[in-house]
Amino acid sequence: MLSEAIHSLVDTGNGALLLLGLRQSQQPPDEDHPFGHGKELYFWPLIVAILVFSLGGGMSVYEGITHLVHPHRGDPTWSYVVLGIAFAFESVSAFLAFKAFRKELKGAGVFASIKRSKDPTTFTVVFEDSAALAGLIVAFLGILLGDLLDNPYLDGVASIVIGVILAAVAVFLAYETKGLLIGEAVDPETLASVRSIAGDDDAVQKVRKSLTMHFGPHEVLLALDVEFSPQLSAKEIGDAINRVETAIRTQHPEIRHIFIEAKALTYP
Repeated sequence: MLSEAIHSLVDTGNGALLLLGLRQSQQPPDEDHPFGHGKELYFWPLIVAILVFSLGGGMSVYEGITHLVHPHRGDPTWSYVVLGIAFAFESVSAFLAFKAFRKELKGAGVFASIKRSKDPTTFTVVFEDSAALAGLIVAFLGILLGDLLDNPYLDGVASIVIGVILAAVAVFLAYETKGLLIGEAVDPETLASVRSIAGDDDAVQKVRKSLTMHFGPHEVLLALDVEFSPQLSAKEIGDAINRVETAIRTQHPEIRHIFIEAKALTYP
């Protein structure tokens, strides 16, 4: 029960940190952050993963070992009541979180969608709530079996299992968030679409290198290296660049920043 209390406290703090990240990420660009503060949304979920691992998982394992060394028994009645209420509230939270995350599935599997998702706040809440439900079930079984079998050691074992669940979830969340924090490209389908849009313009001979990076779930930087027809004037190349940028933004509004390096073909 103490492990679940620690877990609940950590979850509450983590929710506040995710809300802080959402708010901070919406700040407008400034001189020090010309591309905005979108990556705040990636930084705070990483902190959440660290807290889940250290406080949630670490303290649960510590409490479990303590109960194994110094086992004790008590009346489990109130424990069942608290666990039942907690399970009801956590089930509602998990349902709402998965409902929001389901919009990102689009027919793909859960893990594939997480890999593709650029919004860590959604899948962080889903996994936290799933871990919370699993922890509540383990806590209930530990208390119930310990009472039925007259074995107080099972309480400590349950705490250790809860700690392992939290640690595993935390490592997974940290791994997924790290990729976003250091800079992930758009998915291959979007990149192919961008290259196709640029290549379809009559003034473009060839699209060379294309680089992208997410600054947030709906804010992408795009750099294109484009070869234009050699007979075009500087003004015509400028007009072509404007056309390409407009076409890309129309089809992919999340691409906020576009930099096109223009090169005209020359004949020997």
